[in-house]
Amino acid sequence: MNPETRIRVVFLTPEMAPLAKTGGLADVTGALPRYLARKPQLGVAAIMPFHREVRKKNLPLKPVLGQLTVDWPGQEKTFSVQEFQSEGFKVYLIDNPSLFDRDYLYSTPEGDYPDNGERFAFFSLAALETLRALSLQPDIIHAHDWQSALAFAYLRHRMSGDVFFKNSRLLFTIHNLAYQGLFPADLLGRVGLPDHLFNSEDLEFYGRVNYLKAGLLYSDAISTVSPTYSREIQTAEFGCGLDGVLRKRSERLFGILNGIDYLEWNPETDPALPAHYSKNNPAGKSVCRMELLRNFNFPVDSARPVVGMVSRLAGQKGFDLLVRSLDDLLKKELYLVILGTGEIEIQNLLIEAQKKYPDRLGLKIAFDDRLARLIYAGSDFFLIPSRYEPCGLTQMYSLRYGTVPVVRSTGGLKDTVLEFNPATLQGNGFLFQEYQTASLVEAVSRALTFYRQEPFWSRLVENGLKSNFSWEKSAEDYFNLYRQMLSWRETRSF
Repeated sequence: MNPETRIRVVFLTPEMAPLAKTGGLADVTGALPRYLARKPQLGVAAIMPFHREVRKKNLPLKPVLGQLTVDWPGQEKTFSVQEFQSEGFKVYLIDNPSLFDRDYLYSTPEGDYPDNGERFAFFSLAALETLRALSLQPDIIHAHDWQSALAFAYLRHRMSGDVFFKNSRLLFTIHNLAYQGLFPADLLGRVGLPDHLFNSEDLEFYGRVNYLKAGLLYSDAISTVSPTYSREIQTAEFGCGLDGVLRKRSERLFGILNGIDYLEWNPETDPALPAHYSKNNPAGKSVCRMELLRNFNFPVDSARPVVGMVSRLAGQKGFDLLVRSLDDLLKKELYLVILGTGEIEIQNLLIEAQKKYPDRLGLKIAFDDRLARLIYAGSDFFLIPSRYEPCGLTQMYSLRYGTVPVVRSTGGLKDTVLEFNPATLQGNGFLFQEYQTASLVEAVSRALTFYRQEPFWSRLVENGLKSNFSWEKSAEDYFNLYRQMLSWRETRSF
């Protein structure tokens, strides 16, 4: 296809794997453009801040723009742009050391950087100026999370009538509605946006400026990371105060399930595993199980099932519920192994529980990718009791490694885990509805009844290994959404 006729898509994202990462957002923005770039109908690029984490990797970067300026209140701010050639697409890095050359992306262990509002407003505005300087006129600007959302406010309220962007369609993706970018009321003037936007119909939110609201209000379409979550966030329970805004835009709200990279997450080739295995040759999984037990100082020949967890240790992930459930859960014949870092209070509660149940509960407070992969591969069950879960990737990883998920029926967990039916041998896991100890423990008990019981167990593992949540389908869904957006005939409002 002629490059001039391709749909030009530009991602705006605060992080992207493998360049800089704090969580699942980076996994998505690292993988999705790579899969989209394989389509001959698309030309893909991405823009992100030049974080210190990127700088430290000593990647082969090419300076492409130097000493660009943005019109900033009270002064001109300058930046330069570095280019990184990723797999099939270019990443443009906004280089302003005073704003982005820091130890962490968003916050230190003591709390958020106090100038995050200015930092990511500058990133949003600089990204638009970069497109103009590169003469890269996008058909679709695809912005991710609150850190990129203010680009749409600038387009609507500062660049109104700008011919360079007049044909650009704007897509905003919510990865987690709970993170909204809330700042003091006087921030608007400090980042070059009109003060009159501080009203409830625009960016005011309970007395503060809400960056994420800019993405919800000023986009042509909104997507989020699973079909169920797209419905949940339109309710008071999951809407985080923005459910009314989302209901008003429900006709332009789309739920597209995230995927995982099936080449990177593959039990047949994963170098972190002591043995490889597949649906047709599953023997290596028992070797991984023995190695996992050894890592947590449990008897390697034990017949007890292993329940694994790899997670941020946070209330959202259901760890308050888990802690309340541990006494009942650990009465059962099982090992529970947990890997993660997070909220200090939850970490301390888990440490105390591990002292109480040293022969049942294995715990490592750390980020350890090798051990995480061993838990996915070596566990028999994988527990995800989330209070809410926009998409979730760990259940997809566990299924990919033939480990049976036990999850709360919410968000993307509900979209990817199908309750096992012993009559038909269909389904790949177990779900519970109520956010209560009894419901969690009952779901684990239900799962345990099928452990090593044939023909049920073999089919459960096989069904997981046969599940397909690769990025190919998600990329196709986004491609179709882009085409749908470009077919809309209404005139741009800026």
